[in-house]
Amino acid sequence: MTVRTVDRVAGAGRPARPGPPAARERWSFLDRETPLGYLLVLPMAVVVLGLVGYPLVLTVWFSLTDKSLGSDTVSFVGLTNYLELLDDPVFARTMWNTFNYTVTAVFAKLVLGLVMALALNEVRRFRRFFRAAFLLPWVVPSSLSVLAWMWMFQADFSVLTYLGRQVGLVDGNIPWLGEAGWAMAAVQTVNIWRGAPFFGIIILAGLATVPKELVEAAVVDGASAWQRLRYVILPHLTPILVVVTLFSFVQTLGDFQIVWILTNGGPVNSTHLISTLAFRTGIRGADIASGSAISFFVFPALASIIALQLTVMRRKAK
Repeated sequence: MTVRTVDRVAGAGRPARPGPPAARERWSFLDRETPLGYLLVLPMAVVVLGLVGYPLVLTVWFSLTDKSLGSDTVSFVGLTNYLELLDDPVFARTMWNTFNYTVTAVFAKLVLGLVMALALNEVRRFRRFFRAAFLLPWVVPSSLSVLAWMWMFQADFSVLTYLGRQVGLVDGNIPWLGEAGWAMAAVQTVNIWRGAPFFGIIILAGLATVPKELVEAAVVDGASAWQRLRYVILPHLTPILVVVTLFSFVQTLGDFQIVWILTNGGPVNSTHLISTLAFRTGIRGADIASGSAISFFVFPALASIIALQLTVMRRKAK
């Protein structure tokens, strides 16, 4: 064995020599979790600011001007667009429609999703098949499913009206999309049909976290199915129900495709939501300033809901 080989073997177990002190000090902050976390989040933060932050700031600026499509001159008008909306009866009707549409749809999706999750949780045979089948309404592209619903809501050839006649619920044709009350019920029905499976799958995943020992102990104590649901299952599902409800509230509040494809906001503005009215005013009507003001009008409410959702998720994580 040569001297060089002996020296190499003898130094094999020695620790590697540290780099220059300046290099170690330069990258020493990566040894701490907080700076490293911010560094890893930075690329995504840049993307979010570019795709969300910039359009948001631009919308706020347009809402404070008289911007319109095809016009090169823009003047600052302050809160004039917002003050005009307060005196607009169409906007007042739209605000009520949005509140009615959102609250009714979210509540129905929560109830149906809970029932769906409880039913699927009891299924033993073909469990994967039924779970996939129940999720289809949420997976199918909304534009395609809404077009199918449009056919079912036809006044003269509605399959829903036909079924109603067969069971004796109705006598004549129902103007599903031709009258205000029926039109709002129709768009809410489609939203509920699409969103209930999302609630069901999330709640079904939450049911897996409920301790089986508590449920079995309740059965031994003679608790009924309703008592087990109320006193054992729901307390464990409450954080999940709150998070999924707030998430769905934000999604439903900004819904656009269902209403625009089915009714275009009609008849007589009876189904207009904030999103559809902003699109009709800003894009179809070429009034970018008023459309921006309409779309930004509900931003404080959305920001409050999102803040509440983040607070609940943070407490759940603890």
